[in-house]
Amino acid sequence: MKEIANVYLGNIDRDFTLAQKITRSREENRLLEVTLQQSDRSKGRILAQSTDGVAIGIVKNRELKLRSGDVFQTTNDALVLIHLKTETLMVLTLDEAVDLHSAIELVRLGHLLGNQHYPIKIEGNKIYVRLTGDRTILARTIEELNFSGITITWEQTAKMQDAIAHHHH
Repeated sequence: MKEIANVYLGNIDRDFTLAQKITRSREENRLLEVTLQQSDRSKGRILAQSTDGVAIGIVKNRELKLRSGDVFQTTNDALVLIHLKTETLMVLTLDEAVDLHSAIELVRLGHLLGNQHYPIKIEGNKIYVRLTGDRTILARTIEELNFSGITITWEQTAKMQDAIAHHHH
């Protein structure tokens, strides 16, 4: 049996009443939970399987970027709770000593990441990079830039929900 979820109700992190409704639906066995890839966030149609094996077709506006905690209602009045998988991101931390002398190195780093189409997110002095290939190759390439004041670490997170994607037009 396939469920069609096409009515967006909101997000449980922003709507306390909806969170309570989820709790009730879970108790009544009317809750379907799905875990999606980050790449599914902007798709208009998503075919998924709930944690208990029910096929679910999610139909939504492409402008709606899914977040963990989003809730849809199915045509059979069940609720669908969305979870997004975490992913390992490269985290480039710029130390406080980075100044105008490093501008050329920053431009080279931006060119490297953009030219390879790595989606990024910048928060404070950190650049989060979604890996699209072998992480050791990217780390070695960045290290070869000999950028002073940059530290490479790895983090399991869902931070890339609002990443900056590089596109050629």
